[in-house]
Amino acid sequence: MASPEPKNAPRLRADARRNRDKLIRMAAEAFAERGSGASLEEIARRAGVGIGTLYRHFPTREHLVEVVYRRELELLAEAAEQLAAEKAPDEALEDWMYRFVTYMATKRGMANSLKLLIVSNAALFSDGSALLRNAFSALIAKAIEAGTIRSDVETEDVLHALSSIYSIPDTPQWRERANRLIGLLMDGLRHRRIPSA
Repeated sequence: MASPEPKNAPRLRADARRNRDKLIRMAAEAFAERGSGASLEEIARRAGVGIGTLYRHFPTREHLVEVVYRRELELLAEAAEQLAAEKAPDEALEDWMYRFVTYMATKRGMANSLKLLIVSNAALFSDGSALLRNAFSALIAKAIEAGTIRSDVETEDVLHALSSIYSIPDTPQWRERANRLIGLLMDGLRHRRIPSA
């Protein structure tokens, strides 16, 4: 997937585009693995470029974080479509929620910079929330229609439960606990109420 570029940005040469895309991918990995402790120097090293190359593409940490955040949202939305086309509706929903955990891990690693961006770019977050909500709503609707999850499910309720993953303490067991929560959520979504006599 091509990474988003600012409007009116000069067209990049192929090698510069590859470097930029690799920096974005490596930044997402570093933020997910090391959180706010991921340095720009480490990201440049992972991408196999010098720190000057990173700064040419991303003059500040916040600029890099904004592009990574936007890319992660777009990848999640694309994954919803892909999973819906390839898997049974409830399996697509479950797999997407596990991918959401990876997104949350990356987001946690960018938390301080994202707080600064909320002030300067509120549209980034409102647009991103709408993108996620629409992708997730489509997965929920397909699973309800197929009868593989409860029919009384509200997208907003499940998204709220998913968002609680963000509050799990940042420990080495964070991802394991988050994945267990996804399992619990799916068990609840698949639960069938027995009709009253």
